[in-house]
This record gives sequence, C-alpha cells and structure tokens, in this order.
Amino acid sequence: MKKKIMVIGISAGVGKSTFARKLGESLNLPVVHLDSLFWKPNWVEASLEEFTKAQQEIVIQDQWIIEGNYTNTFDLRAAHADTMIYLELPLHVCLYRVVKRWLMNLGKTRPDMTAGCEEKLDWAFIKFIITTYYTRKQKMNDRLQNFLKTGPDKQVITLKSKKEIQSYLENVKR
Repeated sequence: MKKKIMVIGISAGVGKSTFARKLGESLNLPVVHLDSLFWKPNWVEASLEEFTKAQQEIVIQDQWIIEGNYTNTFDLRAAHADTMIYLELPLHVCLYRVVKRWLMNLGKTRPDMTAGCEEKLDWAFIKFIITTYYTRKQKMNDRLQNFLKTGPDKQVITLKSKKEIQSYLENVKR
C-alpha cells in the first residue's frame, strides 16, 4: 500500500477533510490538514516560510496523508508523494456542502482547523468557489498529468461522485 498520499480536490466543500480522515483511519496513517498549518488562531495566515517549513518536516516522514490544495506549496508535497487522490464533485454539491458545513459548525471550530478559527462564511468565499471552479478543473488535470510524469511509481486516483468516493473507502477498509 502506498504510504505518502495527497488528497486534493476541485473546491472547498468537495469533502477532502472527511475523506482524508476516513482514509487515515482505514490505513492507520497520520493525517495532516493543511488548513490547520496555514491558519493561526483568529484566522491569521501563517507566513509562506512558516507554512513551507511545517510541510517540509512532514513530507520527509515515512507515512502520511496530507489534505488540501494550497498551490504555493503543491510541488513540495508532490515531490514526496507516491499517490494523489483527486476529488471532483459538481459545483452545486460543493456549494451546498460549504453552506451546510457553516450551519453545522456555527460558533465552533472544525476538527481539521486550528483552534480559535470559528467557522465562517462570506460572499467573497462563495464567489471564489464559483469563479474558480471551472478553470481549476483544467489546472488540476494538468497537475495530475505532470505528477504521473515524475516517476513510474506515481499513482493518481480520481473520484468524481459520492458513490465512487464511498466505494473507494469501502474497498480500502477491506
């Protein structure tokens, strides 16, 4: 079984965090949520240096699942990963889930976030999801193809429906 897995996705709300957590439980691998490395309490952003250094310490370990997109450090993770799992659900599903997540976590901090970052949702975030969704599809496809070219031992798994995601997780459990 592969031991260094990146979980990436088309958008917020696609289910990266939940998928990574369930995969980590099934494979008994440590899971790192990039949001928890990037965001400091009260939604303060880590510097690129801090964010990069934190990931450099993780990627040299023998086993991991790292969940999140974060383009500015994507290549760092990809250079060490043996597997990328890409989740791509329809835009309306992602938007629905972002709103649902916000409603379910009002006044709370999600487990995949840094303490002190209470759940929030604003128009800028919704607009970002809508305006980047379709262009991100091509960018993600290019990234996946480039990853495969970096070595014969590299693997990409693309899951494009809730059924495919559930089936994959069930197969891993067995």
